[in-house]
Amino acid sequence: MNGVLEFLVQIVEILGGVFQETNALALAYMFIPFVVFLELPLNLMIWLGVLRYYTRRIYAVPMRYPYTPKVTCIVTCYSEGKSVRGTVRSLLEQVYPGQIEIIAVVDGSDQNPATLMALRAMGPEVERFASRKLVVVPKTPRGGRVSSLNAGLQMARGEVLLAVDADTSFDNTMATEAAGHFRDPNVIAVAGSLRVRNWRENLLTRFQALEYMITIHLAKVGLGEFHGINNISGAFGVFRTEMVRKIGGWTTGSAEDLDLTLRLKQYFGRHPGFRIAFEPRAMGHTDCPATWKGFLLQRLRWDGDLFYMYIRKHRNAFSIRQMGFWNVLLGVWYGMLFQMVMPVLIVLYTLWLVVMVAPAVVVATFVIIMGLYAVLTALMYVTALVFISERRGRDLRLAWLIPLFPFFAMLMRVWSLVAIINEWWRHSSQESSMAPWWVLRKSKR
Repeated sequence: MNGVLEFLVQIVEILGGVFQETNALALAYMFIPFVVFLELPLNLMIWLGVLRYYTRRIYAVPMRYPYTPKVTCIVTCYSEGKSVRGTVRSLLEQVYPGQIEIIAVVDGSDQNPATLMALRAMGPEVERFASRKLVVVPKTPRGGRVSSLNAGLQMARGEVLLAVDADTSFDNTMATEAAGHFRDPNVIAVAGSLRVRNWRENLLTRFQALEYMITIHLAKVGLGEFHGINNISGAFGVFRTEMVRKIGGWTTGSAEDLDLTLRLKQYFGRHPGFRIAFEPRAMGHTDCPATWKGFLLQRLRWDGDLFYMYIRKHRNAFSIRQMGFWNVLLGVWYGMLFQMVMPVLIVLYTLWLVVMVAPAVVVATFVIIMGLYAVLTALMYVTALVFISERRGRDLRLAWLIPLFPFFAMLMRVWSLVAIINEWWRHSSQESSMAPWWVLRKSKR
């Protein structure tokens, strides 16, 4: 017991020394590796972008004439069963005066008759909605999400194309908010925002709801103001149809959303006016994994696919001539350094501390770092709550997670390194459940 008390006293003394600026080495331990070079500049950019967005919204001159082109929604279905009706209904009930064509592609329809029957049974319901059309496409051989998207693309007649998952539902103003951006001929895609629909289920889903609020709902608003959207979510992306056809649609392999975004950006060098917008008011709702096993497997795939896309498939595409200087800079800084190099630095830095520094200093440094990240999380949370949130009452119920969120984020950083090593060593992108193995083997490396 005396030894534990002495250890705690040492930690308190070290903490006091740090705050009195007498321990310069501890300050270097805490701030130089991560915050100063990588995170602080990104956070400042996000805050400035959010302020610009909020100011622009206040002083924007309302458009006299709405822009309502025909919209095609490709809904990729697999084994959702009757729950797919919720997604279709949320598209039918859009308060959008233009036409909406819904193409529901059932992948492996012979293995999933429940989903196919649920969609076909909606015929009488669809007829009650003006300017709405539902086309059900049974695709007998299972080819994965990419083949479903390309099948829908061939049939699409809308000027604007939505690619959505069958387990995602939408606010009824989504189509109006997203389609309006295409009034500008230079907008070739719009990234929609996502919320966690099952956030009340347990602690893990609440953590993910807070994560989505900060990393999607807030961060993409800030980055979008500086034309810095690096990825359009596969669960909810909006595109100019002719542009998707121009680049040949979706390609085989995992992470088809990031792949499509990068191929679209390879036109930005030749067309400097092109841009990808982010619309926080175009809101989708999706279920996130509710178990730690499902969550870790999902992130193993996501982070491994990131390495696969940036390092293997598109490593030669990061040229200023193709993407433009700004997109190359953001791709390297945010896509590579922040999301791939950062986990390596964190793990190596932690191991170095444990080996080279006294245990009391390690604990004190860890406490201060977690405290610093809690403050940064709180600032990001308050910014999102005040300037962006459209559901403040719900978001306020996540505030108690802020002191715990840095530990969740640290776990995700370490797991990102595991995912990167797994992809580098085992080529795990070839094991994705998103498509059969014979389809994944056709993906280009």
